[in-house]
Amino acid sequence: MLRIAVQSKGRLFEDTMNLLNEADIKIGTNKRTLLVQSSNFPVEVLYLRDDDIPQSVATGVADIGIVGENEFVEKDEDAEIINRLGFSKCRLSLAIPKTVDYKGLEWFNGKKIATSYPGILQAFLTEKGIKAEIHVITGSVEISPGIGLADGIFDIVSSGSTLISNNLREVEVVMKSEALLIANKNLDEEKRKILNEMLFRFQAERNAEDKKYVRMNVPKARMKEIISVLPGLKSPTVIPLADDEWCSVHTVLEEKRFWEIIGKLKDLGAQGILVTPIEKMII
Repeated sequence: MLRIAVQSKGRLFEDTMNLLNEADIKIGTNKRTLLVQSSNFPVEVLYLRDDDIPQSVATGVADIGIVGENEFVEKDEDAEIINRLGFSKCRLSLAIPKTVDYKGLEWFNGKKIATSYPGILQAFLTEKGIKAEIHVITGSVEISPGIGLADGIFDIVSSGSTLISNNLREVEVVMKSEALLIANKNLDEEKRKILNEMLFRFQAERNAEDKKYVRMNVPKARMKEIISVLPGLKSPTVIPLADDEWCSVHTVLEEKRFWEIIGKLKDLGAQGILVTPIEKMII
């Protein structure tokens, strides 16, 4: 049995549960308790505060964990990064009141900065040669300048709406963060095997992101031209039809180039183009 530490609430919790669900790892969440076992996969989920996850994995309380990169770097625990998951993206930034005439990082010399991430902030300030006073706060960091507690803040920014509502503006992006899958460095062979199966399922989901499965009928006379515009994984599948002058072509297209390529295919004589979403793709 593999134990995975997961944030107990918030956006990262929702994204993590979606990932497990898409990988067909069923976890009951209606009556969530501290520890819940999957009904169809050898894994149990340990619900924790996000800032407790790095330590729980490093010490072996949990075997693996899904945690924000910002928390992992701040806690500096001895755990292994297995995979960057690509969701729950945010950034850690310096922000100051909108009314301040900001000329550059030197503005922070001698200033007070409120944050919940003193380790990351101190490392950045030291690297840049800035001497500022750091006030460690847990909770609503963004209100600090408004009540006179600090001159600026260093905090997580996602959409920026919280800064705007507190009359702050982002002036320096210090670090970009996303969800990480981390693991204890001493996993035994059996747990590594379960982890690899989980990673295989996760990768199949990620391979299918922003991709479409496309089928079309094409004239054989234009086959080479049509294949030349298809950026398939290897080469498209070609199936003969009852009409000797036509065949069916199947391929996978990335959504960002979809309309561009479909337009070219139509110009080359492709007909009956059928597009379907892809749930999972194993390469």
